[in-house]
Amino acid sequence: MNFTENEIFGAALIGFDMIDGPFIKWKKEFDDIKNSVNLNDFAMNFYLAFRGGNESVKKPRAILYDKFYIVAFPRDLELCCLFMRPKNLIDNNIKQLNKIASKIITEMKTNVEENEKDEDSDENTIDEIKRLIPNLLNGTKMTTPELRRYFKLSNSQIWKIMSDLENSKKIKRAEKKGRSILWTAI
Repeated sequence: MNFTENEIFGAALIGFDMIDGPFIKWKKEFDDIKNSVNLNDFAMNFYLAFRGGNESVKKPRAILYDKFYIVAFPRDLELCCLFMRPKNLIDNNIKQLNKIASKIITEMKTNVEENEKDEDSDENTIDEIKRLIPNLLNGTKMTTPELRRYFKLSNSQIWKIMSDLENSKKIKRAEKKGRSILWTAI
């Protein structure tokens, strides 16, 4: 990142008190223009943003806002923040990134809609399995594990289907074989 010193409009050192939390140790503004950043109000936010979490969590080095950005440098429990005005280059980069984000959102939205169609077909598949099981069990007995393998379902899926079919009085429990239940059609 290329910058000149005149981009820096202020600096602050945020300390940390074990009882009161983050506080402004000192602050300095390098030009007379009053900026929209009230450091006293944002000290906690800046400190938590740059120092929050545990050591394994990646922490930001800079945060870009609409009118300024902050670059922070930690030292022990303190945090030195440099407040900077972005150049036009950053605005152009943000506009380009916005275009990329819009494309990604559109692509992801399409993918989600396709997945929802797949989920609908899964519901149709379950309905079809519920229709087939009573026909399959007509005049015969099968265990839950046999049915599960036959339809390539998980244990919870087959039990949900069997429970639904039993409640709608389409199948019944015929007998028990070891730990497995034998099912038959009504």
